[in-house]
Amino acid sequence: MRKYLLSSLFIFSMFSVFAQGLQVEAKVGNPSKLINDGFIDLEVTGGTPPYTYKWDNQSTPLSSQRSEGLAEGIANTVVISDAAGTSITKSYTIKAEAITEHFNGTFVPIVASIEKVLFWDLFSAIGIYDPVIYADLKNVPVTGWTPSVEDRFVLKQWLKPEGSNVDEGEEIAIVSSDKGDDITIMANASGTLRYLVDEGKVIYNFENKKHIIEQGAHNLAQIEYEEGIPLLHPNGDQQTKNIPFIVVWLLFGALFFTLRMGFINIKGFKHSLDLARGKYDDPNAPGQVTHFQALATAVSGTVGLGNIAGVAVAISLGGAGATFWMILAGFLGMSSKFVECTLGVKYRFINSEGRVFGGPMNYLRYGLEKRNKKGLGKVLAAMFAVLAIGASFGGGNMFQANQSFEQLEGMFPFLVGNGFWFGVVTALLVGVVIIGGISSIAKVTGKIVPVMAGVYILGCLTVIGINIENIGPAFTAIIDGAFSPSALKGGIIGVLIVGFQRAAFSNEAGVGSAAIAHSAAKTNHPPSEGFVALLEPFIDTVVVCTLTALVLIFTGKHEVVGIAGAQLTSDAFGSVISWFPYVLAAAVFLFAFSTMISWSYYGMRAWTYLFGKSIKSEIVYKVLFLVFVVVGASVSLGAVLDFSDMMILAMSFPNIIGLYIMSGEVKNDLRDYVKKLKAGELYKTPEKAKAS
Repeated sequence: MRKYLLSSLFIFSMFSVFAQGLQVEAKVGNPSKLINDGFIDLEVTGGTPPYTYKWDNQSTPLSSQRSEGLAEGIANTVVISDAAGTSITKSYTIKAEAITEHFNGTFVPIVASIEKVLFWDLFSAIGIYDPVIYADLKNVPVTGWTPSVEDRFVLKQWLKPEGSNVDEGEEIAIVSSDKGDDITIMANASGTLRYLVDEGKVIYNFENKKHIIEQGAHNLAQIEYEEGIPLLHPNGDQQTKNIPFIVVWLLFGALFFTLRMGFINIKGFKHSLDLARGKYDDPNAPGQVTHFQALATAVSGTVGLGNIAGVAVAISLGGAGATFWMILAGFLGMSSKFVECTLGVKYRFINSEGRVFGGPMNYLRYGLEKRNKKGLGKVLAAMFAVLAIGASFGGGNMFQANQSFEQLEGMFPFLVGNGFWFGVVTALLVGVVIIGGISSIAKVTGKIVPVMAGVYILGCLTVIGINIENIGPAFTAIIDGAFSPSALKGGIIGVLIVGFQRAAFSNEAGVGSAAIAHSAAKTNHPPSEGFVALLEPFIDTVVVCTLTALVLIFTGKHEVVGIAGAQLTSDAFGSVISWFPYVLAAAVFLFAFSTMISWSYYGMRAWTYLFGKSIKSEIVYKVLFLVFVVVGASVSLGAVLDFSDMMILAMSFPNIIGLYIMSGEVKNDLRDYVKKLKAGELYKTPEKAKAS
């Protein structure tokens, strides 16, 4: 009886200990007034160690009791589990103190909600495909290899026969290095061993250009899994290759308009060049700017940081193969630009003072009204105008000021901590230009765009020319990466989406912004401006974005990890031309500056559509725009800028709906225009007519 009582007491005491469960103490910190630098540090007792920590922050490993880089003002959740399977969920909110932290914390959930709409994956939702990324094998690299290593590695000896089953951590090979001791290679996974290199053969040689460019040239073996294993984020969430709805929306529209207009992006290319160089400029035609000035203004609104930083991110995520799909998407986008800019001119309004008011607001409202869809037209036009105003203050303004300052700050130390004054100076420069309206903006962009694009393209061609011997491996990497990419890049769907997404976001084809600039062109024939506009995606994506990608690939920087954005592009240029990063920094500022002045006009026309076409209304908008320039350069607004960027993408919803409905009208106008062109009935400038 006594033994029974003692046993019962022991069991009860043990049960009491375990019944206490997991005890968690948390240290929540906000070390500065900067956004997204909060941290949570946990101390766990009780239960059965070791513990795992599943944070909702995907970049925090399961083994880490500390999560950092967190947004202030929102709840951060973690699920703590012990070895016995006991778990507890905790939620902590980092107190927001600075005004920017409050703004950021407010917009984070809003952005997340909008992302669920814009980046919703219809195909996976209805079960057409599984979005989870599975790996069938794992590459075994040379230990210690980095893209910058200057060494030669030779497979000295295999320790395991090919086809054998190996366990993770097991020794499988010995590799010799020209600049160090022999390296013992361990299996980094369990599975079937497959050789990629024979004994005595070179694995990687930094002097071999093919090895520098070829993706995975530093791998000596592969380990095949018995069945596909889902790739995971550090926090344990499965990695997915989603097909964002917004990308499908933009690209399906581009494909539809390409077919509807009879491949106008190809057939109309030569005539577009003739128009842009002034062959058909009629000085007496209604409007405020020439064809070329309208083109330069619209191009300056799209050619910007996305062509430098955005492409680097795309190549980092999708590999060299993303370049192919980016080019294809650029070609398709040319047709969307043709349709929207043709309508922009057709439905513009010119007041008694000669000022032009045009863009999607006009053709959505009055074009649909003509089709007995007045109510729908008003709703779509108002929706577009609201989105365009928000986009002009954010993505077309604050983001440009913020990112250009960060780039220049990194190159010129005296700017550190002087974001406010940088913003003031930038605002003054922008103000001097936009005070004169579209005529002043067009004159400036007409000079800046050719210079900045020319310098950047020349720099790209110089880097490519110096590395011209890499042309074969580079294009092999692009084609192989486009059609047979690694599962680590998301497979062919993942690479395709990365390329398409970068192109769609960069050239804004289908967004409708360019139609506002082109509506001011001097012309009596709306389709003529559509022809000019289709050059924009070609310049922005097919030329500038592609050259950026080629610079990264030709220099081998597409294999670099841990660096992204403009810094990666800068490093690629700097590896060939030591002083070019300074030129690139200046180009970044000019790109940002020209984007700001173009978007000021886009936003102003949307503003006057909603609040009246008076000079006073325009001045109010311009003052607000300049204030936001200073704000953008002074503080980091995180989710606020993400929100405004999404407004740019969201502009495509009302715009493309209208374009679908009115595409037949554009087709008829195109047919009539081509007849006049063939009959020689279009105005030609005398000197151009003689030259032709």
